[in-house]
Amino acid sequence: MSIFTPTNQIRLTNVAVVRMKRAGKRFEIACYKNKVVGWRSGVEKDLDEVLQTHSVFVNVSKGQVAKKEDLISAFGTDDQTEICKQILTKGEVQVSDKERHTQLEQMFRDIATIVADKCVNPETKRPYTVILIERAMKDIHYSVKTNKSTKQQALEVIKQLKEKMKIERAHMRLRFLLPVSEGKKLKEKLKPFIKVIESEDYDQQLEIVCLIDPGCFREIDELIKKETKGKGSLEVLNLKDVEEGDEKLE
Repeated sequence: MSIFTPTNQIRLTNVAVVRMKRAGKRFEIACYKNKVVGWRSGVEKDLDEVLQTHSVFVNVSKGQVAKKEDLISAFGTDDQTEICKQILTKGEVQVSDKERHTQLEQMFRDIATIVADKCVNPETKRPYTVILIERAMKDIHYSVKTNKSTKQQALEVIKQLKEKMKIERAHMRLRFLLPVSEGKKLKEKLKPFIKVIESEDYDQQLEIVCLIDPGCFREIDELIKKETKGKGSLEVLNLKDVEEGDEKLE
C-alpha cells in the first residue's frame, strides 16, 4: 500500500528549529541539534554539518516548505542556501524548557572550565578549581547568554570576578631576542605590555625573559616583527606561569 505525501512536505527528525519573522511571515530552517551554537561561535564552518536540509520552511514540524514568491518578497532572493545562512545567524532557536535548561547548565560549566583553565590567584600563582569558579559565578549571579560563545563569556566572567576575588589570567612566559641596535628603543615600546622582566642580558643581541598577559601576545609579536624587520625573534617558554596545586577560597 502506498501513502501519498504532498510534494511540498518534508519530514525530519531529531531537529533543532531556527525561526525568523520577515515581511509578516514566519520562516524556519531545520538544523542538527547542538550545531547552531557551534556555527554562531565560529567553531563549525561547514554549513552541511549544521543544516539538515537547505530548504526554507514555514513550519518545520509539519514539513511545510516556504513558497518561492514569499522568499523573494521577504529576502529579495529565492537562493535558499543564502536565506538559510541569514536565518541561522539572526534567527531565534526554538527549544523546549528542558532543552534550554540543559543547554544553559552545560554552557555555565563550559564557561567555568575556561576561566579555571586560564586564570590563577595572582598572589599564589595557583589555579582555581572548576567547582570553585562555578560557585563564584553563582555568587555574582552570572546569567549565561545563549547568543554569545562560551569563550567571549569567560572573558566577561573574569572581569566581573576581579571585583569580588583575587583572580587574573595566568601570565605567559616569553623570551625576546632583539638586535642590539634596536634593542633599547624597542624595549621601551614593549614595556607597557610586560608584567615582569625576569632576566635581561646584553651580548651579541638583547635577550629578555619576561611575563605578559596572554591577551597582548599578538600585539607584541607584530611590534617585534615590524620594528626589527624580521631580525628579532619571540619564543614562548611557558603558556601559563602557574604553581602546582589548586587554590582554595577561604
